Amino acid sequence: MRRFHSYGPVNSQLHFCVERNELVNQCMNQLVGEPEEGGHYFTIWAPRQTGKTWLMRQVKRRIEETYKDRFILGAMSMQGVVLEDEEPENAFLKWTPHLVRDTFGLKIDTPRDWKEWIDIFHETEGLFDRPVILFIDEFDSLPPGVIDRLVTIFRDMFLKHETYLLHGLALIGVRAVLGVESDRGSPFNIQRSLHVPNLTPEEVEELLLQYQEESGQVVEREVIRKMYETTRGQPGLVSWFGELLTEKFNPGKDKLINLYVWERVYRRACTTEWNNTVLNLTKKAKGEYKEHVLELFGRSDVRFTLRADWCNYLYLNGIIDFETTTADTFGADVSICRFSCPFVQQCIYDTLTYDLVGDRTPILALEPLDDLSDVFDGSGFDVPALLRRYNAYLVRLNAKGISPWKDQPRRSDLHLREAVGHFHLYAWLQSAVGRRCIVSPEFPTGNGKVDLHLEFGEKQGIIEVKSFVDASEAKRARGQAADYAKNLGLDNVTLALFVPVDDEDVMEKLSVEQVIDGVRVTVIAISWT
Repeated sequence: MRRFHSYGPVNSQLHFCVERNELVNQCMNQLVGEPEEGGHYFTIWAPRQTGKTWLMRQVKRRIEETYKDRFILGAMSMQGVVLEDEEPENAFLKWTPHLVRDTFGLKIDTPRDWKEWIDIFHETEGLFDRPVILFIDEFDSLPPGVIDRLVTIFRDMFLKHETYLLHGLALIGVRAVLGVESDRGSPFNIQRSLHVPNLTPEEVEELLLQYQEESGQVVEREVIRKMYETTRGQPGLVSWFGELLTEKFNPGKDKLINLYVWERVYRRACTTEWNNTVLNLTKKAKGEYKEHVLELFGRSDVRFTLRADWCNYLYLNGIIDFETTTADTFGADVSICRFSCPFVQQCIYDTLTYDLVGDRTPILALEPLDDLSDVFDGSGFDVPALLRRYNAYLVRLNAKGISPWKDQPRRSDLHLREAVGHFHLYAWLQSAVGRRCIVSPEFPTGNGKVDLHLEFGEKQGIIEVKSFVDASEAKRARGQAADYAKNLGLDNVTLALFVPVDDEDVMEKLSVEQVIDGVRVTVIAISWT
């Protein structure tokens, strides 16, 4: 029986997979182009673990089947190329015989210079007697100088296609555009670009139905829906969750894989299970563009544009995506940043919480004799009372000369970023009540908005976190909180309003309670300065 596979390319004989025939044909047609005239040179790009190498292998096989011996096909990988010990371009030339041997089974001498390297593909003086279609995997793992040199050479070959036998070329990696670091601009400006998309809901369903048919174990449709919503169809994550559901945490082949199993797997995926894709994404999120990632957790209206380096980087690496909203006041559509999927957002949120706050409060989260009897009083779940404990905790910190806001990220106007409040309150809730109820961040829009959900048995509580801008914005936030609670079927919601002042009179006036459209909205103002 086949199984799910999430590390490296899938094999349809061994692993569950979908054919994606339209994508394979699209790629093949670009490489072959006009068989008598020449194919295209282009990039195949997508974040890691999304099926780029699988696509390369499928296309190579399809061309071999369709065109027989018309072309010489080669699949070259730059993953094992090491160019650290000397000048990268010279080191790459020394690696060339190994690459040619492993790709085409041919033995050559080390090229003395780039002219000899180019001659490998020359129509009369080169190695080949037929047109060559070449795939180069992990291309953008090479040093920028080598990339610049190679794409310049490939561009020249393309423009002189009658002189060289390099018929079609696919450069496979994370980036859509290559050579942009070059002082000469973008030397690979003859390229096309093919993006490997995520799986569709129908393709995710097909994978689970394949498992169901071969194993005889039923997977509830709601689990399939959850898997797609959680991963947005990211192939590596879909296969990984498939592994966890059907192997490591399988309740038994005679039992249903239901929502209870899914929730258990999801919690373990967030806390105890290793995944290289997730580790790679969280590391990048904490890197040079961390400030922009933090902003995305505090705002749901950040504009998306590939012209911004930070946006381009986070998008190409699979951290963010975008959604296009209705036209703005000038009649134009607007693209807004959102995280690539809720699971990635959850993992980054947890990572940044530990980075910014840590997993321990510097003093006790609650007073030693506080049993929270008024919070968990049996008849309800008093979230405002819990938030008043948080305010008291901040007062105790201040009395000891401890500021949780010291050295935390701030905006250009020196006010704290809203996400800092999210992370700190979330960490405090975990410490204060994490043993008595489930505390989880929820991302209802996928593009920055974060709410904190608390579950205590059958009882639920919602905390919306906002930073104070002005009185009118605070009023609008109350209305939004009421709408959200009503959509969830709840009759109350708590708004944690972080205010950059410490005036007790102001804080008291902002801490209001109001019934809006049948929903009780309680605002707890929290001072942060």
